[in-house]
Amino acid sequence: MKRRNFIRSVSAVASVPMILNGMKLSSMPSSLASLINNDSDKVLVLIQLNGGNDGLNTIIPRDRYGNLLAVRPNIMLPESSILTLDDHIGLHPAMEGVQQMFQEGQISILQSVGYPNQNRSHFRSMDIWQSGSPADEIWNDGWLGRYLDTMHPTFPEDYPNAEYADPFAITMGNVVSETCQGKSANFSLTLTDPFSLTPLTEGAPGELPETPYGDELSFLRTTIKQANRYGERITAVAEIGNNIMEYPDDNLLAEQLKNVALLVSGGLQTKIYIVNIGGFDTHANQVEEGDPLSGTHTNLLGYLSEAMRTFQQDLDALGLSERVVGMTFSEFGRRIKSNDSFGTDHGTASPLIVFGSCINPKVFGENPDIPLDVDNSEGLPMQYDFRDVYGSMLMDWFEVQEQDVQALLHTDFQHIPIIKSCSLTSTRPDLETERPIELSNFPNPFRNWTTIQFKTENEWAKLAVFNGIGAEVKVILNKQLPAGEHQVKFDAGSLPPGSYYYRLQLNGRQKTHRMVKI
Repeated sequence: MKRRNFIRSVSAVASVPMILNGMKLSSMPSSLASLINNDSDKVLVLIQLNGGNDGLNTIIPRDRYGNLLAVRPNIMLPESSILTLDDHIGLHPAMEGVQQMFQEGQISILQSVGYPNQNRSHFRSMDIWQSGSPADEIWNDGWLGRYLDTMHPTFPEDYPNAEYADPFAITMGNVVSETCQGKSANFSLTLTDPFSLTPLTEGAPGELPETPYGDELSFLRTTIKQANRYGERITAVAEIGNNIMEYPDDNLLAEQLKNVALLVSGGLQTKIYIVNIGGFDTHANQVEEGDPLSGTHTNLLGYLSEAMRTFQQDLDALGLSERVVGMTFSEFGRRIKSNDSFGTDHGTASPLIVFGSCINPKVFGENPDIPLDVDNSEGLPMQYDFRDVYGSMLMDWFEVQEQDVQALLHTDFQHIPIIKSCSLTSTRPDLETERPIELSNFPNPFRNWTTIQFKTENEWAKLAVFNGIGAEVKVILNKQLPAGEHQVKFDAGSLPPGSYYYRLQLNGRQKTHRMVKI
């Protein structure tokens, strides 16, 4: 049995970290050696929405309601039922808890988060989100695994130890998260119940032969010993931890978050937690026929909202709210049009929610355009690259320098001021993200070419064109531009008729517009 499969099997019953083969670390910039602030007590909680969440049924563009009703007539919520956030957007009525958090300044919403050349396969797209890779490259480590690798290149050998007695990351559930996969080991431990960790038999010590068999046996001994030491530590912490709030029953996500709050309150120095809720692959019966207020998606969003709200209240009551930030993510959104099965099919971008007491409480980005002539395959165009969200969290929550974020994720990284000054000072001042971008094209619709015009300051600019399913068809420019007005001719003679989107990125700002070739 391969090591990856073995550890997955063992971790399901004994909370063992998944270890891969002992390959050497690839070379990385020496500046990455100081990535982690070891004295930091900051905690990041990732909520994985498995299946591809329908963002248009979660964060609802109220000012596009008429067009939404036209293209989603069999699943669209009654307008009067939508929970108001501001004049332009609202929430699904099952998300009263999130609405309260937004009103209390504990919610940030990022519109239309995705990546260039969106892959609509569950497995491949989740690989991309977990690794932080480009869509056309396979990376075997996770974005947080790379982050942890730089300070702990010998892990798991000699861990835990006196300085690092606690797991670096914990995945709630039975399968360890690839998000924390390093070059030679996964930094995450699986956990279901901190009070029922059964020690594994470590076996008799002894010299091992210098053979492949000896290497594998050494690997198993290290894994089992490490799991038992971590298990003892987790149980001891859980016994002195506390929960003040009453969490909802029959809500597995709430149970996972309850355990996170318990361990943080008990003093566990784990920096990263990954929790999961599944069921978002809503091709059919997303809503009940004739009653869009009921159905699978309503139930899921209710579980999510209740769990987030109770968790945040618990952190507030425990005095831990300035230590913890949470973030949702899903492998993709759903298509703009609904299908005939009262559901939605695989799409592209989707909104992302960040929550906590130290976040910038606002909506980043604009409501997506909802055209009446939308194609059946069309998804929401990307406004924010998910790697920019990750990198901004690394910079402002874990104090990673911008050049190191670029090395970890992508060279075109753009900082987003999601985190506000709490007890931690941002590594970069907030940019004036409210400065509007002047962007348009003419003619629109067009036949073979159109002119895109925009204004810049003296700044870097990238202008790219995407088709309706999220594929990047052309990068028109990617360079420093002087201040002033600019016009760029886009020749689409070789492209088929249809909907296209052009996205302009400037320093810390971005905007996406739709255009149609006829």
